[in-house]
Amino acid sequence: MECTVRWQPDAGMAFNAETGSGHLFAMDGAPEGGGRNLAPRPMETVLAGTGGCAAYDVVLILKRGRHDVRGCEVRLSAERAERDPKVFTRIHMQFVVTGRGLSSAVVERAVALSHEKYCSASAMLAKTAEITTAVEIVET
Repeated sequence: MECTVRWQPDAGMAFNAETGSGHLFAMDGAPEGGGRNLAPRPMETVLAGTGGCAAYDVVLILKRGRHDVRGCEVRLSAERAERDPKVFTRIHMQFVVTGRGLSSAVVERAVALSHEKYCSASAMLAKTAEITTAVEIVET
C-alpha cells in the first residue's frame, strides 16, 4: 500500500493525499495551527478510516451470512491525549445497522468479529485507545 502526501504551501497548512489506488483527498489544519479549516484534520481522517474499515467488515460479514442488511452507519467519538503525541485514548463506535430480520446477536457478533479479528485500523488504535462499541438495529 502506498500514499503520497503533498503540502500545499500557498494554502497554509493544507495537504493533498494521493492514494496508491489513485484517489485524492485533502487535509487541513485548524486556524490556530496555521490552517484555513478547508478540509478534515489528519487525525479526523484516521478516525473516519477506522469507522470505514469497521463498517466494511460488518456489512461484509452480514452479507456473507446471507442476512438482509440494507444500511450501516458508524458514529464515532474519540478522546485524545492532552500531550504530544496526542494519540487517541478512547474511541466509541455506535453502529446503526438497518435491514430486515436482523437479530441483535448476529449484528453484535459481526461487530465483535470486526473489532477482534478483521479491522486493521481498530487493531492499531487499540494499542493506545480503549475502544468500545454499541449496536442499534433499525428494521426496514
